[in-house]
Order: sequence, then structure tokens, then C-alpha cells
Amino acid sequence: MDSLPVETTRFIGRTSELAYLERELTEQRLLTLTGVGGVGKTRLARRAGAGVRAAFPDGVWLAGLSPLRDADALPLAVYEALRLADRSHRPAVDMVAEWLADKRLLLILDCCEHLADGCADFARLLLAAAPGLHILATSRCPLRVPGEHVVTVAPLPVSTAGGPADAVVLFRDRAASAVPRTVLAESDSAAIAEICAHLDGIPLAIELAAARLPELPLDHLRRLLHTRFEPLTAQGGEGHEPRHRTLRTTIGWSHELCTPLERLLWARLSVFAGGFDEEAVAAVCSGGPLGGDRAAGLLASLADKSVLQRQKTATGVRYAMLDTVREFGKEWLRGLDEEQSLAHRHRDHYRRLARTAHREWPGPRQIGWYHRLTSDYANLRSALESWLTDPDPLPALEMAGNLWPLWFCHGFQREGRHYLERAFARTSDRDHSPERFWALWACGLVAVAQGDRAAVTALDSACRAVADALGDPATAEASASLTGAGLATSARPGDAVALLEPAMRSPGFGGDSPIARYMALCSVTVAHLNLGRFAELAVTADILREACERTGEQWCRAYALYCLANAALGTGDPVAALRHGSEALRIKWLLHDTLGAAMILETLSAALMATDPERAPWLLGIADSLWASFGRPQSGMPGLAAVRRGRERRLRDTLGAAAYAAAHRKGLETGIDDGIAEVLRLDHHR
Repeated sequence: MDSLPVETTRFIGRTSELAYLERELTEQRLLTLTGVGGVGKTRLARRAGAGVRAAFPDGVWLAGLSPLRDADALPLAVYEALRLADRSHRPAVDMVAEWLADKRLLLILDCCEHLADGCADFARLLLAAAPGLHILATSRCPLRVPGEHVVTVAPLPVSTAGGPADAVVLFRDRAASAVPRTVLAESDSAAIAEICAHLDGIPLAIELAAARLPELPLDHLRRLLHTRFEPLTAQGGEGHEPRHRTLRTTIGWSHELCTPLERLLWARLSVFAGGFDEEAVAAVCSGGPLGGDRAAGLLASLADKSVLQRQKTATGVRYAMLDTVREFGKEWLRGLDEEQSLAHRHRDHYRRLARTAHREWPGPRQIGWYHRLTSDYANLRSALESWLTDPDPLPALEMAGNLWPLWFCHGFQREGRHYLERAFARTSDRDHSPERFWALWACGLVAVAQGDRAAVTALDSACRAVADALGDPATAEASASLTGAGLATSARPGDAVALLEPAMRSPGFGGDSPIARYMALCSVTVAHLNLGRFAELAVTADILREACERTGEQWCRAYALYCLANAALGTGDPVAALRHGSEALRIKWLLHDTLGAAMILETLSAALMATDPERAPWLLGIADSLWASFGRPQSGMPGLAAVRRGRERRLRDTLGAAAYAAAHRKGLETGIDDGIAEVLRLDHHR
């Protein structure tokens, strides 16, 4: 269980460093890798983390901090990296510290230098709260925390007594990728060694140089580098240590060899936080001599030159830029006097993206939207931060409200509440704009998921006031759906049915806001479930399922299947319950709805009580691993908690306390991803 990305290129060298780190990481609670940009700190940290997985039963987790601009965002970034889904509204730092308290886990904090003081304070707090936590940080400077063990990452060796040096091996490997049909001969070794020596063995500099071989013969490359670096060596450079100057000189040389349009795009791409795709580049970076239709070719060319990193994802090809390369681009963007205009185009693009996601969410592109919103989360966060400093408060309200699928459906409740409340703070209660309504509605849903009854009541009241002032059907129906959701998940499910069922019988209900109808149907089905009305539950859930299947909506469809599974349990059909529940679980895990997945696992456990009771506690153990990330079992919902207590009691009576405890413990020890995959395979073979 971890969040380490898959390596896409061969890892070269560092044998002794890795052996040392793998020993030290199990002993040192805070180890910081320092060194100049481009020396390979991130790659070394990831490989070392992978090497010590077995020593950390609760996983190795990577938190990339380079997109952050404020130390206040550190707890949220780590919370997100750990895939926590706490539904309470406690401070993120408290939740992270509490969750880590009983874990033996390695946390990699990558790229700390721009937030060094904040990272130091945060690391100190976490290490005090969690005795089994070990932290591996990467930074261009030490964090200066008591007990910190600092390891300086040196460049790769450029010469060796026996066999090729690591720097030479890296150059040959990347050259083979750049020019697949060209094989560098043994006679080229001297030229390669000279190139690597000029580049001080810095991996990024070597990769940038090797990427030039398609257009520059090896000897020509060697001569150019010799000419370029000779003045640097003679003058001694100014302002930075020699290896930093070497990297900057290499990046500058690579920049000079780019075409004018490639240089312009390089500068403009520095506005992105995290990765980006071709569509975003065309929208944000085009203009002047750089037409949007040129984006694809220029991106591919910059990737071939190792200026960009190219990766295939669920939503297509995306690109990323290393921090040192981005910093260089930002300097050029500043010199072009385009920094502010590009930042505004960036935030405008992601505001439009959020608006489209809100409009298209209850439709056939829903799963695609999930992947897109989560892939672009760093950019969405950056755009929101920018809008939150704008004199006009409405764009931030609109964007934060439109991102409700990300906040409510996909486990980003804490981040959503954080941004929504900051947006509210900039407006008045007298603001009755549509932007404020949808932001209130989104925050109300988040509060429902968090089990924050006081906030649900306040937000519901504010929503109704704005909807009454606006006087349009869409906001009135959405407001009713929020009221019903709050009632259905509290101790008043009967009131939810009384409110929503008459409204939904109106022919026009949901016409202006389809999501209001889906949410109302979801609330009614959950209310019937909590009331134990299985016949009504089956009817309402089937109506919801059919409505979702007509439009291609998946998130609410999975809840309909969950309720159908519970209806089947209530009428004595565990096989149907397993069938419906397994399909619901597949969808919920695809959409990373952790709350829904935990609820469904408990229902599947109840179905197994009739068909395979020995496995039922194992499923409850997996569910409890998910509940633990929420901060409160059954997300504080009284109906769910009561049902769980009854099921657990029956299982203990059937199996015996010892057998129940052993199977439940096995579920807790099973990785969540592995456990859910196994659950889905169980149903597949029935």
C-alpha cells in the first residue's frame, strides 16, 4: 500500500547510496536528501522508498510539494497524498497526526525547499505525534529539525577505475531512447566521458544533452558543450555554487537550441501547476505567433528534447515539467512581461473547466470528468487560490461551487470545505447571487458527508433564503434536495420522505437541474433504507437506477445498486444482494468514492453472512480500514451505525468471538486496493 509512481525510465547507478539509505531509513526518523536541482533527489527518494516497503507495513507514501505556494496548504497536501477521507471538520493537521499516530509508515516529502520553515514545523509535529512515522524529505537545503539526518546527494561519477561510470551509462541509456536506431560505439566512450565531465555528472543536465542527439552528432555535441562550458570554468561563475551554475548553463544551452516558438511555449508552460494536456495548453498558451493548432507538435518536440516529461493517463497524454526547468521558463516569462496575463488565462481556463464539469456531471462523461478533475487538481487549486485574491468575489464562489463533484463525490470534502468557506468569507449574507447559492449548496453536501449536523442546518437555511430570493425552479429544487439529504442521513429519515416524495411526483421536478432529481432520489432511497422499508426501498432505488442508466450517470446509479442490494437482503435474497453490491462497489471504487465503498463493503459482508459467513468479518475489516480514514465510523450516520452493530453482533454469535476477531484482523491487515480487488473477483466467479 503506497502512492509511489511507476518508473518510466531506467534507474541508473546509486548502488551504494541506495544500500546506505535503505539501512538508514529504518533507523532515522527524519532523513533529508539535499543537493542542487537536477541531481536526482526525487528519483533517489522514490527508489529508496520502494526498497524499504517491507519495513513499513502501513506503506510508503509520496507527497509532492512543488505545486504548493503556501505552507498553510501542507497539511491538506499530505492528507490528500495519504488518501485520507475524514468526513469531520477538524483541522487537517490534527486529522493527519491522529491517523498516523499508530502507524508504521514512511512519508516522503518531496521538494521542500520553497516551504522549508513550514515543512520543518510540520515534520516536527508529525514525528512527535506518531512514534512509528519515518520521514524522507528532499530539499535543496536542510530542514534544520532536531534529530534530522542530512544526506547530500552527489552527482553521478563521471569516471571510474573499472567499467563505465554511472554518468556515462546514463548518457548511453538516454541516448538510446532519443535515437533508437543509433548505437554508440565503444570508440565514442571518450567523447561521452568528456560530455559528462563538462556537465559535472548532474543527471538532468546529462539527460538534456543526450536528448539533443537526434539533431546533433555526438562529436558536434561535445564541441558545443566544450565551447559553452569553457568560459564558465575559467570565470568561476557568480552567485551560485559551481554545480548549480552547470545545471543552469545546461538548461540555458538547451533553451538556445530550441526554436523561437519552442522557447515561447516553454516560458508559457511554466504557468501550469503540476501536469497539463494539449487542450489546456492550446487554451492557455496560444496567442501571437503561437497558434493553438501548433501546440501538439511543439509539445512533442519539447518532450523529445527532455524539456517536458510525457506520460499516458486515463484521460490521454499529459505532460509535466521538472521544477528546475519550470523555474527557467518562469524567468523568461517574466522577461517577456507575460507573467500576469498568462496567470489570468490559466485561472480563466480552469474556471471554465469547473463550470463545464458542473453542467456535464450527471451524464455519460462522468467517469471521464472524475479522471480529468483529479488529474488537474493542482491546476484547479492554483486557479482557485488566484481567484480568492481577486477583488471580485463571485468568480471564486462560482468555481468553488462548480467543483462540488470533486469535493462531495470523490473524497475531497476537507479541501472543498476549506475553499468554499474562504470564498464565503469574502461575501455578505445579503448576496443572493446564483454563484453564492451553488457554493452554499456544495458546502451543504460536504457537511452532510462530514456528519456536521450544525453546519448542515445553517447551510440549508442559507440555501433556502437565496433560492427564495432568486425565485427560479432549479435553485428551489436543489435546495429541497439538500434539505432532504440532511434529513435522510440524520435521525429524521421519515421527514426526508415526507418532504421529497411529493415534490418528485411533480412532472417538472428536476427539469432545470437534473442533479437535484438524482440527489433527491438518492436521499429518499437512503431514508427508506434507514427506516427498514424494503419494499419502498426497492421501488425507489429501481426508479433511480433506471433514470441514471438513461443518461449514463454512474455515481448515483451505484447508490441505487447499493440500495437494491440492501432491499434484496431485507427480502431474503443474498445472491441478488451480492450481485448488486459488487457492481456498486466496482463503480464507487472507480470513482474513488470512499464513503460509498465503505458502506457497500458492509452490505456485502451482510450478504456473505448467508453464503460464506467465515469471510464476512474479513470484509468488515476492510471496511473499517476505510472508516478509519474518515475519522468517525459509519461517518457519524445513526442509521448506518445501528445496522453495523446488529450485523457485527450476529456474526460474533454465529462464528464465535475468537474466529470473528481473527477474520476481522485479517481484513484490517489487507491492503484496501488489494482487498477490494479480491472482493470483486469473489463475485465474478459465482
